[in-house]
Amino acid sequence: VAYLTIFHILFVLFVWTYWKSIFTLPVQPGKKYHMSYADKERYENEERPEVQRQILAEMARKLPVYTRTGNGGIRFCDRCQLIKPDRCHHCSVCAVCVLKMDHHCPWVNNCIGFSNYKFFLLFLAYSLLYCLYIAATVFKYFIKYWTGELTNGRSKFHVLFLLFVAIMFFVSLMFLFGYHCWLVSRNRSTLEAFSAPVFQNGPDKNGFNLGFVKNLQQVFGEEKKLWLLPIASSQGDGHFFPMRALCEARNPLLANEEQWEDDGIDEEPHDSGESSSLAIERET
Repeated sequence: VAYLTIFHILFVLFVWTYWKSIFTLPVQPGKKYHMSYADKERYENEERPEVQRQILAEMARKLPVYTRTGNGGIRFCDRCQLIKPDRCHHCSVCAVCVLKMDHHCPWVNNCIGFSNYKFFLLFLAYSLLYCLYIAATVFKYFIKYWTGELTNGRSKFHVLFLLFVAIMFFVSLMFLFGYHCWLVSRNRSTLEAFSAPVFQNGPDKNGFNLGFVKNLQQVFGEEKKLWLLPIASSQGDGHFFPMRALCEARNPLLANEEQWEDDGIDEEPHDSGESSSLAIERET
């Protein structure tokens, strides 16, 4: 009875998180980030790159946007015709800009971002537990097969196949889940881990790192009783995120420190030889 209860609980949580990961649509930027008709007309009719850049800068002044492109320009999506909020990226598969985009997942055929990142993490966690439970319950029959106590030929095949599949998925999910746990602890997305967000002072992979506890709260919320349930509890609305630089500015002691206590600022070399004067990010 206990085994069946655990099995059904894990199965329900597995299906629930998978369902939420699939059918929770990615959140797109709000209307204030989109170009107005007048700005769009000005921008498209203007041929001078420097003037186009000025139009984008005027729009960005009214918005809480702090990250920039690699050459310091405003992050603008020419497909969606909008100023990109911080941590927002255009998904070429979904054909939309996704708030706090992490990656497009073929497993759930959906874009993983601000709206469903918590559900995706829980889906990985419960899938991992599900595989571990199956492997643990089947292992005793594998021992019987190994010692010759299991005589049924069909049972032998089922036991070997089930154990092999469970272990295979467990190992692959363990690495994937471990990687995402590391990302959450640093408050990074998969995209930011490969390409650091650019701020006024240059690229900084730890720009959104607020400390381990606050980083967890960014994804799971402050109410711990909701952490393990696929219920939306992430902080904020996906358009603005607290930044380490702003926290330091509010604390003069932290502002004077030469190096953050964590793993430091990872800067990437800045390509000063870029010839393009129009700093507009176009992502595929």
